[in-house]
Amino acid sequence: MTFFDRLGPHRESHAAGRAGWLRAAVLGANDGLVSVASLMVGLAASGASTSTVVTGGLAGLSAGAMSMAVGEYVSVSSQVDVETADRAKEARELAEAPEAELDELTAIYEGRGVPRDLARQVAEALHEADPLQAHLRDELGQSEHTAARPVQAALASAASFLAGGLVPFLGLLAGSAGARLWLIVAVTLCGLALAGVLAALAAGTAVLRPTLRVVIGGGLAMAVTAAVGQLAQVSGV
Repeated sequence: MTFFDRLGPHRESHAAGRAGWLRAAVLGANDGLVSVASLMVGLAASGASTSTVVTGGLAGLSAGAMSMAVGEYVSVSSQVDVETADRAKEARELAEAPEAELDELTAIYEGRGVPRDLARQVAEALHEADPLQAHLRDELGQSEHTAARPVQAALASAASFLAGGLVPFLGLLAGSAGARLWLIVAVTLCGLALAGVLAALAAGTAVLRPTLRVVIGGGLAMAVTAAVGQLAQVSGV
């Protein structure tokens, strides 16, 4: 029976294990909402036709989803390469100088406030069980829960971008061009607020601050692109 078995029904759930895909999903949804909405708002503000706004929105939606997927995959794959290199380096050091690595692990625990004798005992026990995992976890901060997963991050990012990017298209339900522009803005802000709330709940944090952060940021982005669209219309570009 392990220590966790003896705890009985008590279990703790933390957000660290969700950090990788949660970050990609939140980033993708926010980027989909802001990017596609800003593009459509800029086109609508320039006086473009409905077909042009739709075409621009669809182009932004597909290009953005692929860009997010590829970007996340490349970025997280680079993180995997770093983790793999660190793992190989640590394995070599354990094979070449096990006593020095044992002293290093002892010093880590001692630095965290464990008495030296006890720190030595813990380090020796972990070295007997699985020294590599002990060093990866306590020296380098690597663990199974926080391991980088490129494919998972890429899929989460692309899917959430598509989900977020489809929301601004609801604004096309308005009849007139002016109403269409404001409805795109309104539904996008509502989508950003929902994304902020869901992200905060999934991460286990307070709701207000992250929600306001994404709503204000998205609103500013749409305001800037609307201004650019208006300038383009005035200048006859």
